[in-house]
Order: sequence, then structure tokens, then C-alpha cells
Amino acid sequence: METILEVRDLHTSFLTSNGLVQAVRGVSFDVEKGKTLGIVGESGSGKSVTSLSILKLLGTTGKITGGSIKLDGEELTAMSTKEMRAVRGARISMIFQDPMTSLNPLITMGEQVDEMIWEHNRGMSKQERQEKVLELFRLVRIPEPEKRMKSYPHEFSGGMRQRVMIAMALACRPELLIADEPTTALDVSIQDQILKLMRSLQREIGMSIMFITHDLGVVAELCDRVAVMYGGLIMEEADIIDIFREPMHPYTMGLMASIPGMNQDKSKMLRSIPGSPPDMIHPPKGCPFAPRCSYAMRICTEEIPPYISGGKNRRSMCWLLDPEAPAEGNPFRSERRA
Repeated sequence: METILEVRDLHTSFLTSNGLVQAVRGVSFDVEKGKTLGIVGESGSGKSVTSLSILKLLGTTGKITGGSIKLDGEELTAMSTKEMRAVRGARISMIFQDPMTSLNPLITMGEQVDEMIWEHNRGMSKQERQEKVLELFRLVRIPEPEKRMKSYPHEFSGGMRQRVMIAMALACRPELLIADEPTTALDVSIQDQILKLMRSLQREIGMSIMFITHDLGVVAELCDRVAVMYGGLIMEEADIIDIFREPMHPYTMGLMASIPGMNQDKSKMLRSIPGSPPDMIHPPKGCPFAPRCSYAMRICTEEIPPYISGGKNRRSMCWLLDPEAPAEGNPFRSERRA
């Protein structure tokens, strides 16, 4: 399978008044052409910073301090501001969590999509751009597109505003779409509509998607592979079926235990993960999840574990998978899983 995005050993930090926040600490992953990679983790795990690093939208305090980001073989970290401006929107587009903070309340929806088209297609006439806007509104299933393109953001529902954001993201038919929790602010029925729309558009256009979320249920709906992030690191990565069938990291197991099931016993409470995420100004020396892990050993607090293969196309950063790890109390030993 061809790879569209290749991230290797990415490090990103932010300078704050309290010190240097090491938000991403050596992340590596691939996004395959035409496929969807889910990046999962709780707030502060480094998911959004990873996506903003890819687009180099880190502001004045953020900086990529190491690693490589290649789009179809081209190194993005070496590109100038002008070169990156040509990449954003045209080759990589992004959908953000809350469309109201991304849309201008004083400009019609059609004009805002038109601006995106004009930015990357200066040679197109006004009439050609208007036809393109209508085509995009139809593509994202907005009813009465001729009428709705003249409406303002406040006249749209949350789901319809998110459809406009998707239309803007698709204006230049990007190779990669990054969606940063695009359904979090929506109710469940609208969320389902947006996910179905994204799946349908992916089939129609053939683009790749990097989907960032804290919701494993959403990942199960949309993604082919999933990378679980915590403390600025990828704890586990696997195909979607494998990770739901047999999680191979205590953090992933904890996330799974917090999801309500269809046949959930209503008398039993869902389990939460005790404790709090690590301080990324002073990240732990060992595994960042060790202070919250009920299976933690002494080595977990002293050294970051290497990635250990869990079979075809999967890896996990956990000392419990080491062949020399003790069997007693180990959730990943085959005799306990039998």
C-alpha cells in the first residue's frame, strides 16, 4: 500500500512562562493513500499538536524541535512559509472542532468557500468559482445550495456549518484531510450523519484522512487503523479490528473499559482511569502511563519501553510485552488470555 504521509520521530515543544512544554516527544506513523488513520487519546495527549505540526501552524511559541514529516516524499519541515501556504488547503486540508470559531459571522457561507477557491486558483473567473461553490455544496449534501450559499453562519445548524467546513476543506481536492474532533460539538444523530458523509466523500474523491478524536466509538465507525496517544507518545498502533479485539496496552484497555456497550449491564458502573495526565513540562522518565497503570513494574517508572511487535502491522510501547516480563498478573500472557 502506498503512503501519502510519513511522520518520523516528531518532537514539538511550546515555550510558556512556566517552562518548555514537551507536547510531542518522538511520534512516528504513516497514513496510507485512500485510508483513514485515527489518532486517539484524552485531552493533553498530543493529538492536536501532532496535526498542527504537520501543517506548521504552531504559532510563535511552538516549534518542531526534531523529526521528519514527508508528504508524498516531500519534506514539510524544510519548507518555507510561502511553500507551506501553497500546501495548506491545496494538498492538506484541516477541519477543526468548532465551526463557529472558524467561520466569519459577517460573510456568507458561499463567499467563505469562494475565498478558499480563489486563494489557490487565482486564474478562475468569478462565475467559475460560483459554479465550484455550488458543486461543493451539493457534494457535502447541503439542501437548496443556491439559496443556502447566500446565508450567514448563524442561519445554519451546527451540522450544516460543519458541512460547509468540509466543503471548504475539499475545495482543492486535497490528498490528505486532517479532521480534529470535527463531531465533538454535535449531537449523536448529526455526528452519525457527518461520519457517513466523510466515508462517502472518501470513496468518491479517494483522499486519505487523519481523524483525531478522544472517542473510540467514532474511530470504530470511520478508521482503518488507529494510533493511541498518551503523554506525547504513541502507546499502541494497530488495525482497527485488532485493537478492538485484543488491545495490547493498559492505557488502551482502560479506554475500552470506559465505553458503554450495547449489552451493558445497567447496574454496573463504567470504569474510569484513575489519576491525571502527566506534567509535560516535566515529563516522567519512564512510561508516561506508569503512575496510572495498575500493572506497572519498577522498570516502567525508570525507562520508556521500546516498541514491541504484537503481530502483523501492530506495535505497543509496554514492558509487559517483553519476553522477560513476569507472567504473574500479566494481562498479555497467552495463558491468562486462554
